[in-house]
Amino acid sequence: MAVQPEELEQLPPVGHVRVVYLGPVSPHWEVQGVFGDRQLIDEFRERAMARLQLLPPHDPQFRRNRERVVRDAERENLILEWDLGHDEEEA
Repeated sequence: MAVQPEELEQLPPVGHVRVVYLGPVSPHWEVQGVFGDRQLIDEFRERAMARLQLLPPHDPQFRRNRERVVRDAERENLILEWDLGHDEEEA
């Protein structure tokens, strides 16, 4: 029996992940697990880093890959927080 998307929204998050921009020198990103199952967080970290590894936030590919990371977090029922080093509303 599959879980319907409406039911997924009602389930509590299984973890919290923070994606931090480290600056212009590679590696640009760090994916930090705040809480949740360690294996789940590690697997998410691997997928997110594969998408973000060489991309600074001003790269046009970053926006597309960021959306992929966001969708991945939604599928895994993770809280996803981005720290780009500035307020995104200002950028």
